[in-house]
Amino acid sequence: MWRAQAPFQPFHSLLVLTRLSSLPLALLVYLSSCPPLPAQQNQLAPQKISKQDRDEAQYMFNNISSDVKKHYYDPNYRGVDWTTVIHNTEEAIKSSTSLNHALSEIAAALDKLDDSHTFFLPPSRPYTHDFGWRLVIFGNRCFVTQVRPQSDADTKGIKRGDEILALNGFQPTRESFPRMTYVFNVLRPQPHLRVAVRSPEGQSRELEVLAAMRQRKKVVNLTMNGSSDIWDIIREAETRAHLGRGRWLEIDNDVMILKFPGFYFDENEVNEFFNKARKHKALILDLRGNPGGSVDTLKALLGEVFDHEVKIGDRVTRVGSKSMEAKSRGHNAFTGKLVVLVDSRSASASEICSRVIQLEKRGIVLGDQTAGAVMEAKRFSYKSGLDTVVFYGASITDADIVMTDGKSLEHVGVTPDDVLLPTAQDLAADRDPVLSRAADLCGSKLTPEAAGKLFPFEWPPQ
Repeated sequence: MWRAQAPFQPFHSLLVLTRLSSLPLALLVYLSSCPPLPAQQNQLAPQKISKQDRDEAQYMFNNISSDVKKHYYDPNYRGVDWTTVIHNTEEAIKSSTSLNHALSEIAAALDKLDDSHTFFLPPSRPYTHDFGWRLVIFGNRCFVTQVRPQSDADTKGIKRGDEILALNGFQPTRESFPRMTYVFNVLRPQPHLRVAVRSPEGQSRELEVLAAMRQRKKVVNLTMNGSSDIWDIIREAETRAHLGRGRWLEIDNDVMILKFPGFYFDENEVNEFFNKARKHKALILDLRGNPGGSVDTLKALLGEVFDHEVKIGDRVTRVGSKSMEAKSRGHNAFTGKLVVLVDSRSASASEICSRVIQLEKRGIVLGDQTAGAVMEAKRFSYKSGLDTVVFYGASITDADIVMTDGKSLEHVGVTPDDVLLPTAQDLAADRDPVLSRAADLCGSKLTPEAAGKLFPFEWPPQ
């Protein structure tokens, strides 16, 4: 069994994106059990499951299923017979042929709830895994938006603007892509993918893309006793913080763009961003690619753009419903023109933020339909073992959010006031027509070519 590199960090009341719906449950098990490329056989091949590993998998599922029964927001489990799911999953683990198979049964059990925020976090692998590209759904089509230089994808000639027609024979769509990402990168990292791709010029081809694999330590020393492991973890955290920083710039004296990558900033940090925004007549709030985050950050941001207290919605739990409000900064609130940018990766807190702005007629929402992954969840961390500890986890929804129009955004998302999608040619030429249009709405001039160069993409180090 692989060993976790470091424990999961617990968090509370977070809105986080991971949606697994739309592919059959049997396919989830199948995909996670597929054999790897022969060249990677020693590193990733599924091995016959041992009694210890089978017992470990049962122990994991017992912990997770127990917490679902205690904490899941709907005591009726969205119409699912959870007792039967538990029984069937326990039997499936007993008959599983590999550890990967057993863990995929745990993931499939949680997936039966059809809930974007309830999912399994398997033990970490003793290696890093990266295909060297970034794929994004625009409308209902999947495109390459970034390619890491000198990666296998780069070597094979994959470019920005290429459309991905199939991954391992399955079409990536708005509905299927999140689950495919979860299976191929988290539940059962694939050493290679068979890819059907079409260029912006219309030329189609098939190829095989290899993931870059870097071995990591199976056992990590988290003490200060002469080990560099703890410092490696600290450096990785610093790198993540740098890549996840908020970025802002001025188009001119009247318009500011704030690229807000996630709802994980504290109230003081949010206030610092808006201290800058208040000096301008218009603000473009870029929530594209924002997967959500803390409810507290959501409230802080909304409080900065309303001059009065605003109701976010109702938080519905297994014990009742409670109103959620954002308190205004009052006379210090930003009162200028507001344009919000969203796309298919905008999820949870970013969707709620956008919808509140729509419902209150505070600003214009521009871009693509959002993810439709809007619940409130807690992440539960577990461990097993004494000498060598295995860490794993689960995200479990503890509340649904019903907006002031009486509707939930789960599986629905936010439809922008003005739907605008980049084309394959835009992506290939590094043009950003969405940001350009936002600038125009704010009374400023910014060409798509110039907009595409304002916030250069940054790859994490390998």
